[in-house]
Parts: sequence; C-alpha cells; structure tokens
Amino acid sequence: MEKQKPITITDIAKKLGISPSTVSRALHDHPSISLETKKEVRELALQLNYQPNLTALSLLSKKSGLIGVVIPEITSYFFATVITGIQDVVSSAGYKLIISQTNESFDEEKRLIHEMTQLRVDGILVSPSFATQTFDHFTPIKSAGIPVVIFDRDCPGFEANKVFVDAYEGAFQAVDYLLKSGCQNIAHIAGPIAIPTFKQRLDGYLDALKQNNREVNDDLIVYSSGFSSEVGEEAIEQLVARNILIDAVFAVNDAVAIGSMHALRAKGLRIPEDVSIIGFDDEPYASYFNPPLASVWQPVYDMGMLSSKILLDLMKPQKQDAPYRYEILKSELVVRGSCMN
Repeated sequence: MEKQKPITITDIAKKLGISPSTVSRALHDHPSISLETKKEVRELALQLNYQPNLTALSLLSKKSGLIGVVIPEITSYFFATVITGIQDVVSSAGYKLIISQTNESFDEEKRLIHEMTQLRVDGILVSPSFATQTFDHFTPIKSAGIPVVIFDRDCPGFEANKVFVDAYEGAFQAVDYLLKSGCQNIAHIAGPIAIPTFKQRLDGYLDALKQNNREVNDDLIVYSSGFSSEVGEEAIEQLVARNILIDAVFAVNDAVAIGSMHALRAKGLRIPEDVSIIGFDDEPYASYFNPPLASVWQPVYDMGMLSSKILLDLMKPQKQDAPYRYEILKSELVVRGSCMN
C-alpha cells in the first residue's frame, strides 16, 4: 500500500482557492486575515489532519523548540524527579525535551553533546558523568551560541551557569547530629571523591568531627566507587576486617545505607540500639524500612525547576551576555528511627 503524503499548506490553499501565504497567516492568527477565513482554514486543516512541518518552522524561526537534557541515568528517583521539575517549567514555555543518559560514560557524554549541538537544540542542561574530568567538549556548545546550565555535579574551572545542592552542609548536619546523640565511632562510606559533590560530603563528615573536638580516624572511612546496597555490605565487611568497633554509619546515599544496615543485622547488631545509620538523598522508600531510614533530603525537584528557569532566561536575546549564576540549594537532615534520638 502506497504511503499517503502528508497534507501541506499548499493542499489547503488549493481546496479553498486562496494563496498558501494566506493559509499560513490564518493558521498563525495573523490580524490581517478575516475571522471567517481563519475559521475556514482551521476547520479544513483539522478535517485533513494537517500537521505543521516542525523542521521547516525551526529553520525559518532559527529555533528548534527543543531543549537537551544530558544526565548519567534516567531510572533513579533522583534524576527522574529532576526531569519532572525541568519538564514542568519548559513545557509551559512551549518547549519539548530530548533526554539522553550517559550511563556514567565520558565518551557517551561527548557524543550526546555533539549530537545535540547538531540538532540545533535551543539550550542544554547537563549533569556530568563520574568519568568527566575535562570539559573541552562543552566549548562547541558555547561557540554555537547555545546556552548551557550545569546541575548537580560541578565542572571545576569550567565557567557556566550552575545549580547544585549543598552536599557539604547536609553531611555536616548528619554527622553533627550523630555526635550530639552520643555516637563515638562514626564510619563514613564515601563515594568517589574525585567527584566534587562526594568530596563535599566527605569534607562535611571530617569538619563535623573536628568542630566537635573529635579525632579523625582514617580506618573509619571506606572509599567506594559505587552506590548500590552491595557497596554498603562490602564496606561493613571491610570495617569488620579492620577490627573497628562502630556505633554509627554515615553513608554516601540511601542504597549504601540500606546495604550496611542489612550487613550489620546479619552480624547480630541492632539498629539503632547498637549502630545508628544515616543515608543521603531521602529516597521515597527510606521511610518504609524497619526502622525507617534517617537521611539527608535534597530539593531535587527544585533543582530541576531552577536549572530550567535559568536556561529559559538565558535563551532570551538580551540575557545572553548576563553574568554566570552559581546557585546552591539547601539540604536538610530528616531524622527517623535508624538513629538514636
């Protein structure tokens, strides 16, 4: 069966006996076209199932109506919530999203950024991969005049508009709370500290100890390269192998905290009577564990909204030379049953 050709403005014009330019102006509600003509054009366009050629329109307007989003992963609660915040802002402004995930691959990130530049997106929102240590691949975006906002994970030394959550303060709050509740030996299961946000969580842990006049014991810190519950279990095994007695764990995220909780229970320890545990991110499942997991809440939806609002602002011609914005949103400790009051 032969594929039917799409209906064009010229087809509508021929059926109504008017010029294609008149049809175009009628569809765009131009004041020079009478209400009667507009009504006839729109009714026929609807009847014929006319769909505008978005590619042609973008070439004429020099705008694609698209915003690119490059993130490490799509499936996690964290980034799904960020995307929701972005979507709620850009959709009301008439833009559509192209969402791509790097799977924490620097090479994939470079490829996706290149593709989005070729697609002539009107702006790009990027949360860099863990493997991203150099930022030359962002330069063509600037050269093409495409506004970019970096969010969640920093690109140190790369000048751009940026939106983050205060990871340092969240970590400091968590460890300070554990110390003030009587914990003496607080282990930290750290993330890859080459990434600024996880280095900030480590710094928050260390500074909370120092400001409470506690010595830093390096044996209480386990460095990991992942974020799964298995990482939490493995970290507890490492601490046990070091013959370290702990009475609290501050984990880099909630999944790691849950894994450590499971491993501690397997060794006959009670939560929180023997060991208090605090995670990070405050995932929705955190409050459903027994006991409910204490965690550091991050305003990730707000981060998505603010990042996209800044991007939309940058896309206005008069704002393209505006100074870079560097926004830090506050995190908050949510105390639950997994730590002593």
